[in-house]
Amino acid sequence: MAGDSSSGSIKARWGVSPSDVAYHFGTSGMSVAAATGITHPLDVLKVRLQMQLVGQRGPLTGMGSLSMQVVKTEGLRSLYLGLTPALTRSVLYGGLRLGLYEPSKYVCELAFESTNVFMKIASGAFSGAVATALTNPVEVLKVRMQMNTKTTSGPIQEMQKIASEEGVAALWKGVGPAIARAAALTASQLATYDESKQWSQKSCLNSSTLTNAGADEMDFSSGRILSASHVMLTEGPRGLYKGGFAIFARLGPQTTITFILCEKLRELAGLKAL
Repeated sequence: MAGDSSSGSIKARWGVSPSDVAYHFGTSGMSVAAATGITHPLDVLKVRLQMQLVGQRGPLTGMGSLSMQVVKTEGLRSLYLGLTPALTRSVLYGGLRLGLYEPSKYVCELAFESTNVFMKIASGAFSGAVATALTNPVEVLKVRMQMNTKTTSGPIQEMQKIASEEGVAALWKGVGPAIARAAALTASQLATYDESKQWSQKSCLNSSTLTNAGADEMDFSSGRILSASHVMLTEGPRGLYKGGFAIFARLGPQTTITFILCEKLRELAGLKAL
């Protein structure tokens, strides 16, 4: 009887309208885009750091020195290279990644009649993988524009150039490793957030403060899609950690801003919290 009650509760929560879908996608995408806009300069530095001495061994420039060098030689505007595709990707990727999590979780709950953490991990992995597979071309475009300081063409023209000169398949370069990363990242991030929030609510604590303060994630740039063995042979072990500090400096605040803003937007839209 208890199992029937749990299943009935899950089915009752599953009914959603088209407007609910739009609100889920919109609130998720807007929150990720806002966080991306704030932390974008660190993303540019991350890519520049990762692209140092590709295929070579040698002394690497640190984030502080590189940032001053970039501003001095290219101007402050260079820290916002690729912002348009970055924001576009944030809306699409963020909307899909966060927006698909709950529907995926409900499908898992219906299929297995369970709400344990493994269902949340599977749901997060699925939503992250699908979001990355669909938005990989925008990620490729973003990295290309961040590295090409001399281009005068806009994002659409740059994407057309990539497709015409290298083929449409070039827009999905590195999609396999990117999907694996996004699946692992989203699964760990959202499942941890979800479980921590449930625990904090049961403990009568302020869930938004507790869970958002410790949120963090890992990231690897699409611009460094080389085999790990090749990087090890040509650049040494240190080559695998280029831009590591910039990654954490950016993604800690970005994740915190995303979750806080997403919860507030969902509240304004009349949706239940994540």
